[in-house]
Amino acid sequence: MPATFKRAAPYKDDVTNLPVANVDEAVPYYEGIMGFSLVSRRDDPHKSAILTRDGIQIGLAENGGDPTVEGAFFEVDDVEAAFEEMKANGFDKEEAEYRVDKHGEKSYRVFFIIAPDQLCYCVGEDVTGSEK
Repeated sequence: MPATFKRAAPYKDDVTNLPVANVDEAVPYYEGIMGFSLVSRRDDPHKSAILTRDGIQIGLAENGGDPTVEGAFFEVDDVEAAFEEMKANGFDKEEAEYRVDKHGEKSYRVFFIIAPDQLCYCVGEDVTGSEK
């Protein structure tokens, strides 16, 4: 059963304005590997696309930003299911290399994705108070 994406939080300013060099080349990865669906595209003020999954939205934009220092955290209901789903979709990472990261009072079991557009994503499940 696929994981449910519960929320997306940007590393910097805006999860709907993540910088990429080429929106047209980036979108298929998010659709094919990560399970997002394209909602809309725009050309003005710069080329961009909005994608959705499980009620959350992210945006990719040719806005001149540096994708190597940007990305987002995705909270999911089942981190192992998220990894297995992406792997079944063609994600080329053999091992998830899970670890537990603390953020404030919460602990998350996470794995990381570096997309071909160089954006970095952390996918995690809240494991606060559990031994998962």
